[in-house]
Amino acid sequence: MELMNFNEVIKANKQNIKNIIRLITKEDNEDIEQEVYVKIWKNSEQYKEKGSIKSWISTIARNASLDYLKSSYHKVSQTSTSDDLVVTNIKDRKQTPDATVERQEHQKQIIKAVNQLKPKFKEVIIMCEINGYTYEECAQKLKCPIGTIKSRIFNAKKELAEKLKDLL
Repeated sequence: MELMNFNEVIKANKQNIKNIIRLITKEDNEDIEQEVYVKIWKNSEQYKEKGSIKSWISTIARNASLDYLKSSYHKVSQTSTSDDLVVTNIKDRKQTPDATVERQEHQKQIIKAVNQLKPKFKEVIIMCEINGYTYEECAQKLKCPIGTIKSRIFNAKKELAEKLKDLL
């Protein structure tokens, strides 16, 4: 990637990177964002144009965010918070027995609904939505076009929405 091209790639993917970091870490984190940019720049020679550059960058952002969550820095910063935040966190973690039972029932219903899907739909839902594969990675592993993956995901989600409409 040339320097000019690199700047264009960053501009085109900046919001996507921020969104992925926020989705995974539940916070805006410029340090992770900078780490993603550095990794893109350092590994640009290794990028193979087999999949979209957006999915490659999304994977880097996802992995950097997950690494942050596993890091000792994150764990230390989580424990050294204000008293109000600690009290809020304790309240949130302490669930009533009814809420726990309800959550477990919902999980059972979701698992049952996924297991009732046609095998080809179940396979892509598990790969993309549960295991975090990109559509491109899923298409490569299943040796089928990306359009087929998108179609299967769409149809699987439609079936799941119908089966789980009581939970929505």
